[in-house]
Amino acid sequence: MKYLIWVLCPAILLASCKKHSKIVEEAYADSLINHYSLPVQVKQNAADMQFWKGRIDPKLPRQVPESKYAGTLITRFHQFGDIRDVKEAEAVLRGVNKTYNNTLPGPFVALAGAAMLQHHFMQADTLFQTAKKIGVDGFNINTLSFDISFELGRYSTAGYFLSQMRGDKDYSFYFRQSKMDHLNANIDSAISNMLKAADLEKNEPYLQGIALSNAGDLYIHAGELQKAAALYKQCIRLNSIDFHSTIGLGWIALVHDQNDTLAEKIFKFVLSKNKLPDPLFKLYQMAQQRGDKALEKSYAEQFVAKSTDTIYGRMYNKYVIEILTGVLHNPAKAEALAKNELDNRATPQTYAWYAYTLFENNKKDEAYKVFEQHVSGQPLEGLELYYMGKLMKGLDKGYDANAFFKAAEKNKYDLSPDMEKDLEANLEE
Repeated sequence: MKYLIWVLCPAILLASCKKHSKIVEEAYADSLINHYSLPVQVKQNAADMQFWKGRIDPKLPRQVPESKYAGTLITRFHQFGDIRDVKEAEAVLRGVNKTYNNTLPGPFVALAGAAMLQHHFMQADTLFQTAKKIGVDGFNINTLSFDISFELGRYSTAGYFLSQMRGDKDYSFYFRQSKMDHLNANIDSAISNMLKAADLEKNEPYLQGIALSNAGDLYIHAGELQKAAALYKQCIRLNSIDFHSTIGLGWIALVHDQNDTLAEKIFKFVLSKNKLPDPLFKLYQMAQQRGDKALEKSYAEQFVAKSTDTIYGRMYNKYVIEILTGVLHNPAKAEALAKNELDNRATPQTYAWYAYTLFENNKKDEAYKVFEQHVSGQPLEGLELYYMGKLMKGLDKGYDANAFFKAAEKNKYDLSPDMEKDLEANLEE
């Protein structure tokens, strides 16, 4: 059928037809699912886990076996998304701290990393400050200081530590430079630097895959979905359990190819292999695109129920707020969640969430005050730009609303299907 369409397209419409050609082939997705197998690194980590666990003597606690075992648990979390692995790793690391009377920096650094995974950014900062007082090498000081400062919205501080890394021109530097470029809306530089990071780790497939997957995400932001898909496929070749990249392909199938059936198949496949709530969120978006309101609400409720379990901490607040202000119609709960998030990280993005939830909860004056004090003129991404457009429109500030909507349109593939449709409708007014 695709080839027939090509034949029928007049030459003058060739570019338009090409634009709408499918990116994610059903044959590829079926092969990916039907021939799924665990990569060698899973078996290697499992062997390492058993080795170090076997070296732990409860009667004679030490640092190395326990810390190594904790590391394998974190690796397994990255592989299969079981948050209980992170919790167990934290318990082991706290045990090391107790054994050595909090005199070793390593466990505190590792605990800071585990806190970051769970979006406990203030806690990560406290743990890392303790590690620095004990003594941390320059590499960890620069990288973790950047990571924590960036997530807490301390962008000037993050920039300083990035400048301390610039002389190395290594994976760590280019990866973080890309994040700073993205923040500052320099998307081409962000992509270039992330690809440079990947190129420097050709002998380390796991690290290379992380950078390539991030570059794929950046291509999504830029609306270059064909390039994103190519990188996601490369990531999956490197690591068959790169479920983030697999979900990325499902997203492209949904929003570009308009193939909700294939997207559903991909998201359900990931749901069967990975324990994180992420696939449920994507399934909610799939149902929304399909126009199945009952299924949309069902997946939304499943996602919220799972992601708000205390074991996940604040990992999914951004996405829960979207659902509570949307399909589940609970703006009061969304407002409370957004306010709670500010205690964790007070950034322009999180203030935008808070302002939007205030607006949705009919507190327009408070919402505008938050916008003026903490959001106006600050760097935002597609979702927050859309929120602020809705806020400005609700305040009868049509010119400002249109400016935010136009900015959000550049990142329209970051938005859920109904948001994108609403964005287009607002731009047509």
